[in-house]
Amino acid sequence: MFRARLSAFPRVRLGQFPTPLEALPRLTEALSGPTLWVKRDDVTGQAMGGCKTRNLEFLFGEAQAQNANTVATFGGLQSNFARQMVGAARATGLEPHCFYFVPRPRTLEGNLLLNHLMGAHLHFVPFGQSDGPSMTLEQATRLVRWVARLTPALWGKRVYFVPVGGHTPRACLGYVLAAMEIDEQLRDRGIEKAVIVTPSGTGGILGGLIAGLHLLGSRHTPHASHEFQSKRAGHTALGIDVGKLWRGFPASIAALASDICALLGESYHFSPDSVPLIERTYVGAAYAKPTPESIEAARLVARNEGLVLDPVYSSKAMAGLIDLVRQGQWGRGEHVVFLHTGGMPALWARH
Repeated sequence: MFRARLSAFPRVRLGQFPTPLEALPRLTEALSGPTLWVKRDDVTGQAMGGCKTRNLEFLFGEAQAQNANTVATFGGLQSNFARQMVGAARATGLEPHCFYFVPRPRTLEGNLLLNHLMGAHLHFVPFGQSDGPSMTLEQATRLVRWVARLTPALWGKRVYFVPVGGHTPRACLGYVLAAMEIDEQLRDRGIEKAVIVTPSGTGGILGGLIAGLHLLGSRHTPHASHEFQSKRAGHTALGIDVGKLWRGFPASIAALASDICALLGESYHFSPDSVPLIERTYVGAAYAKPTPESIEAARLVARNEGLVLDPVYSSKAMAGLIDLVRQGQWGRGEHVVFLHTGGMPALWARH
């Protein structure tokens, strides 16, 4: 049974779980649609919290098993994963390194400021970047591994390298556990069928959720032209692309979800067409650039529920959720869970 196999993987406890599942009654009333809930993965606790703490528990378990003394990753300037990785490294005695492929900013703000405060080694390699996807996630990971090997500060150290966002099957076991956690919390409330909406930047959360829901016996929802069915029994997941970062993004997520199942001894093949992802529709100009709709979504949620969303991930995903509700995608009597991934420090970098 896959539940028993999960316990066989090394894991370092970093977060406070289960995170709360809270009702959003005023937002539900304001939108006159389905019953809305929020899964508070913004309050995992470690390094100001966030969804990636779940991934890091398994990543740092493996790093310790390999006797690593240094961890390295890469991402955007306001990467929540990098900030949480640095916090986890300091909590477990490892030396953190973060790579960014842009010039060093004049002022360190938001997540960068916190990484500096925690003493991370910040490497700025100005390769340049595009607002459109120029390579696959896997190609980017291979490139950064090569750059890391050429970095003198890492020579002679036992380095555990983590792909952007913790996009590995082992890391995403954290979101298999999250799927189990959400399922139990919903069943405790008498809810047997819900849609779990999540931001998708590197796809690890979505990959872990669809693998976890499949293993639990739910079927992830296939789609065509962004038309999502909701007639099947069990919970389903839906990713909202917030970055327009990668070529072949659904294929990467499908491969990841398939690898997660294989890792747990439950072979299953996910095809790219079966990945429940709305790609590019709500991104706007580019990753980390808010849209008028995401700004309005953050304002609506804050003023109705006192719940703060970040400008990079959760506000764009919430804008997508709100638009789908207004289009009549879900109606009264249905349940939609919004996965709050955290990222509040990025608010400090907005002017």
